[in-house]
Amino acid sequence: MIQERYFPPKLLEDQLNQLGNKLVISIIGSSVENRPIKCITLGEGDLRILLWSQMHGDESTTTRALLLLIPWLLAHEQKPIRDSLSVFIIPQLNPDGAFAYIRENLNGIDLNRDAIDLSQPESRCLNSFFNYIKPDYCFNLHDQRTIYGVDSYPVPATLSFLAPAADDDRKITPARSKAMKLIFDIALHLTNDLPNGIGRFDDTYNPNCVGDTFSSLATPTLLFEAGHYKNDYSRSKTVVLVLKALKKALQSIKSQEYQSKCVEDYFTIPENSKSFYDLLIIGATIVSDGKTAKNQYLVLQYEERLQDQKIFFLPRMVAFSSEKPLHKFHREVKLSDKLKNKKIHFSINKIFKNPFFDKLLSVIS
Repeated sequence: MIQERYFPPKLLEDQLNQLGNKLVISIIGSSVENRPIKCITLGEGDLRILLWSQMHGDESTTTRALLLLIPWLLAHEQKPIRDSLSVFIIPQLNPDGAFAYIRENLNGIDLNRDAIDLSQPESRCLNSFFNYIKPDYCFNLHDQRTIYGVDSYPVPATLSFLAPAADDDRKITPARSKAMKLIFDIALHLTNDLPNGIGRFDDTYNPNCVGDTFSSLATPTLLFEAGHYKNDYSRSKTVVLVLKALKKALQSIKSQEYQSKCVEDYFTIPENSKSFYDLLIIGATIVSDGKTAKNQYLVLQYEERLQDQKIFFLPRMVAFSSEKPLHKFHREVKLSDKLKNKKIHFSINKIFKNPFFDKLLSVIS
């Protein structure tokens, strides 16, 4: 399994080559910078499933899971699924963004807000392929930030889902009902792996979002959001959980097991909340606007930066206070007496790279 968050097109090509000549790979379009957009087709069944990942170039967790799903689907044991389903996988819709490790495409456009305008070649590629194969189900695969938690539980939202609305009134259409039942079936399957760690996204309708548009076209659409697991910034654990969710989804579609679930069950999945920061430093001496304050709580959030083909997590200053913030934190560090008197010059959104923090990281890493 690929352990790195950085998943550029060359790595995708290498991984597909390692899977051998069993794969049916088509080029269905190209990016702004003329990189090919590939689709892998598995199975010959009547039910058509369309999955796409890395619509946002810096969201690679689900791509890594798809590269594990493919050999599973090719295995002899999964012939019944291949006989029932035709699975179309676009592992990297935004190859330029994947190469540069940015959310948008090379023109600076968020492809998941381009469903109406279709201003970008990548958006037109997905839309054309959708119209061509006329899928019975769609899977819109993403990563979510480490800020997300689930209600009041002290764990992050490692996986979150959404059955996108099809209109402003958020009516439960037949297609949306299918998506809701399928999501609940997946969530139920993962309960033991992620107790209290599965969330549900807000379903405010936005026709510019691809999932909402496809839902409005009467196609059951599921949004997957791969999030943080404790001490797992590489998201290797999350990859395994996404893989498990995808396997369950395909098995449930094949058997139609999810149809026995109730729409009301979907709403028992708690909503996501923006409740986490990455790091809390306790006992810091802060200098801000020329004033010094001791014994402060310093809140930091990591920024992901691509350097030398690897992702580095650099702490960004968010806030400080004399009382402990109400947010939850993935890690809390209490400074030793030796470090707490070292002055930290605070500037909102400043990336923290001074020698003191380098020393601190060496202590807590």
